[in-house]
Amino acid sequence: MRPDLNLLYALDALLEEGSVVGAARRMNLSPPAMSRTLARIRETTGDPIFVQAGRQLVPTPRALELRNQIKDAIQGAAGVLEPSAEVDLKLLDTRFHVRANDIFVAIYAGALLDAMQNDMPRATLCFTPEEDDVDDEALRTGRVDLFISASRELGHEIRVQPLFSTTMVGVAREGHPLFKDEITAKRVARWGHIGVSRRGKTQGPIDAALARLGLDRHVALVVPTPSSALLALQGSDLILPLPEQLARHALRMGMRVRLFELPLALSSVLITQAWHPRYQHEPAHQWLRRTIRRLTEDGREAAADTHASA
Repeated sequence: MRPDLNLLYALDALLEEGSVVGAARRMNLSPPAMSRTLARIRETTGDPIFVQAGRQLVPTPRALELRNQIKDAIQGAAGVLEPSAEVDLKLLDTRFHVRANDIFVAIYAGALLDAMQNDMPRATLCFTPEEDDVDDEALRTGRVDLFISASRELGHEIRVQPLFSTTMVGVAREGHPLFKDEITAKRVARWGHIGVSRRGKTQGPIDAALARLGLDRHVALVVPTPSSALLALQGSDLILPLPEQLARHALRMGMRVRLFELPLALSSVLITQAWHPRYQHEPAHQWLRRTIRRLTEDGREAAADTHASA
């Protein structure tokens, strides 16, 4: 049976005041209630704690022995409930497990690592691959600290924050026959496509948009990452649909490809970051979320400036 820890406070008051009446006043109890508490203390410790000496109560040797232990115990218990001291992020040795889509990794991972080297140099960033588990369950169990992906339905308690939106564009090698004439949905469907899916999927919103026009496409190649898709694209006449930010990033890297608008009715895709409430007030996790939010906001502003000057 667990002891009542409230008895520690009562015993401390009795030892400080030296009387039941004084301890009762200090604890905001009636003297009879304090007397009953003293009886419980005696029963719990197996010691009388106080004995009569004339008209006064004096502590027993066991009570005197407990005096300092009680002070330490009360201070320790109070410390558990006090707000945590401010964390020095530069001294923090931690590992972030982030499940992120390739748009974020390709465009923002470098800038995030630079910020981490400056603000949290002892931390490690570990991008974990998609698995066959449920995303919100991975967050609940702690296998994943942060989940960055296209917006999707997650558990009711999972915290979600929008980061940026993206649209799909077409990518093909320079000199592709597609660019010799007007790019129509029929011509886009005529060529084989590269699909990007870690789970081997070949169907998606593009297929639905083509189906509404009475068209379909042949996905000739499925690869797990956009980087492998871009490399495979170089020596073929396949077409690669990619998120616009990722496609423009490939151009900035000097890849010999051309971008084109897909002549299809496709909705934009919202990218979000999601986490479990256990990390809501954790300083290192707050830094991670805040930094990612800032980087993506800067990215949106840079993209807006690029489109404005184009």
